Amino acid sequence: MSGDPFAVLDPERRENARMALRAAFGAAPIETVVPVGGGASGAFPFRVEVGGRPYLLRVEGTASPLRNPHQYVAMCGAAAAGIAPPLRHADEATRVAVMDFIASRPLHAYPGGPPALVQAVGAMLARLQATQVFPRFMAYPDLVARLFAHVQRTGLFADGVLDAHAERLDRIREDLGTEPELVSGHRDLIPANLLFDGERLWLIDWESACATDPLVDVAIVLDTLAPSPELEALLLRSWLDRAPDDALHARLALVRALTRLYYAGVMLSGSALVKRERPETDLSAPSLEAFRQAVRDGRLVPGAVETRHVLGKMFLAAFLTGGPAPGFDAAVGRE
Repeated sequence: MSGDPFAVLDPERRENARMALRAAFGAAPIETVVPVGGGASGAFPFRVEVGGRPYLLRVEGTASPLRNPHQYVAMCGAAAAGIAPPLRHADEATRVAVMDFIASRPLHAYPGGPPALVQAVGAMLARLQATQVFPRFMAYPDLVARLFAHVQRTGLFADGVLDAHAERLDRIREDLGTEPELVSGHRDLIPANLLFDGERLWLIDWESACATDPLVDVAIVLDTLAPSPELEALLLRSWLDRAPDDALHARLALVRALTRLYYAGVMLSGSALVKRERPETDLSAPSLEAFRQAVRDGRLVPGAVETRHVLGKMFLAAFLTGGPAPGFDAAVGRE
């Protein structure tokens, strides 16, 4: 192949990538190295072939101010449990990992359709939460509050526009009270991080993984894969191995609101990087169907800043009202 496949990397990351391949494969010749599309995490993934087999080399991008220092411990634990793809090399110091490459198929091709898919995800969640508990990083309500405070400081919205959201966040944190017993959690279990290889599911991208409230991953999955009461019931029963009681449903509603505010923060933090003429005073957001139609018509472009901004306002609305939350994978180019 011509050129340097690692040209997109700075010199230090370039050398770290080469060192990782040597650590994983020794003197075995590297047959091909091809960049592949990354997600919203900012990582640089490459498809590598060695001995006729494909692997994934993943080099992290610039660390977030809220970077979780335990993600490699979590990824290694999940790989050992057969939840994450098998690892060939992982170096927390250089933030590079080499793992088996999973040739994925669309989730809608999962045999049995959405009911079977949500049951499989529920079972995967139960397995993840049964592993040795990942190290603790930051309590989820604290993480959401810090991200929301950042959005407030950006000047994206005029003073007072987000007051109702701040008040609801304070009430939720008070109502949740003390933390429950923590379990291993992924904390970004959106469809883009689920791979279906034609036979089974794998969970990838462990940047947010740490010890957490067991309902965080459940809440995220409910809003992305289980939009109907029937699918919600299937997911919860598969995860719990029993029907949930009223107390769990009540607490789940609070955690679900937090996950929506978290993703509002993720979306709006990105849109705040683009300078606007004046702070916004309008939080109106389209319905889910109107949003999807705008994407189909080309009025909103997947991955564009304005698309993320609209999604951020939709998540804000879902947080405040408890209405349906938007799934955002297709809209931000993370299919």
